[in-house]
Amino acid sequence: MSTRLQRMHAVATSPKQLAVLFLGFASGLPLLLTSGTLQAWLTMEDIDLKTIGLFALVGLPYTLKFLWAPILDRFSVGHFARRRGWILLSQLLIAGGLLGLAISDAQTQIWQIAIFALMVAFLSATQDIAIDAWRTDTLDAPERGLGAAVFVMAYRIGMLVAGSAALVMGDHIGWPLTYSIMAALMSVGMITAWFAPEKDTRDLAPRTMREAVIGPMKAFFSRPEAWTLIFLVILYKFGDAFAGTLTTAFLIRGAGFTATDVGLINNGAGLIATIIGGLFGGLWMVKLGLFRALMLFGVLQAITNLGYAWLYEWNSYGLMVAVISLENFAGGLGTAAFVAFLMALCDKEYSATQYALLSAIAALGRIYLGPTAGFVVEWVDWTIFFILTFFAALPGLWLLWRARHTIHRIDQ
Repeated sequence: MSTRLQRMHAVATSPKQLAVLFLGFASGLPLLLTSGTLQAWLTMEDIDLKTIGLFALVGLPYTLKFLWAPILDRFSVGHFARRRGWILLSQLLIAGGLLGLAISDAQTQIWQIAIFALMVAFLSATQDIAIDAWRTDTLDAPERGLGAAVFVMAYRIGMLVAGSAALVMGDHIGWPLTYSIMAALMSVGMITAWFAPEKDTRDLAPRTMREAVIGPMKAFFSRPEAWTLIFLVILYKFGDAFAGTLTTAFLIRGAGFTATDVGLINNGAGLIATIIGGLFGGLWMVKLGLFRALMLFGVLQAITNLGYAWLYEWNSYGLMVAVISLENFAGGLGTAAFVAFLMALCDKEYSATQYALLSAIAALGRIYLGPTAGFVVEWVDWTIFFILTFFAALPGLWLLWRARHTIHRIDQ
């Protein structure tokens, strides 16, 4: 076996990757239980739509989690190193919050449901901070790409269980038992967190809360190329996200496919292609290194967006399958490299805060520029729109080229 294959085998079979797998599942499980699945439960209980709409506010902790991330950098829990104690504590309390939801009556205890839902969302966001920091601290550079891909795959599986499976269960065995089973499934993460390997970084912890708050920003912006990296974080996935904003609407309204077609191919086969792309990209990164992977996968992300323009002009079912599969495969490649890039940017002293901030910054393009997609389509047409998404990816690739020496150095 060649040295390169030996290295890939060592990365793929590392016990760390198994821990990443189960922690990713635990990270993805609570999200829909306080959003889509909870909304379905309240709808079936005939709760008025205004009240259900207000439950969207429960998701705020996920967007604001960087505000309390410094606490996880500053303090440890119990005898554990900095990360696993926080993971275990948040998972235990999430299970308790889900049991609280299970014993709540939607008709008479709506405020109790709201409090438990907000508690679970806050603790789930805290779990995400701790797991992201654990992954950043524990995975070595060659392991980051595959670790990112395995985590995203497991996260999606957790969401699938909490979404599709929980909806079916709720319809057949009732919501109290469904939420009790979901609480029990959090034990997967607890067992994993107890035994997971972890690099002890307690000696690197900030000595004061002031340092924990200011230190991450000071350390990051002490780099002369800091602003270039910030804009690269915003722009790298922008073309891909810009196209994805209206993909479902395009397939139904623009290309004329049925909702069944979209559900089976875009949401079904597309998810499989994303997972395969992520895993393949993670292994390929062992050979390519961070910069070459980001560049190659970024180019493929941009090019595959053009497939939707082709699909609009030459509509066929077979072409739809090919376009969606290739675009999602390339998206999986890009996500593996991008998450590995975010991990590489973090200092181990402040990985909880820096990763939370960087992931929030990465969402800016999607949140603030993504909504303009509908206006662009109305102004031009679908073909031009998807061609524009290709060009929207080019600034990120240009910045990536400009920062190549920095990324090479970070990857070491």
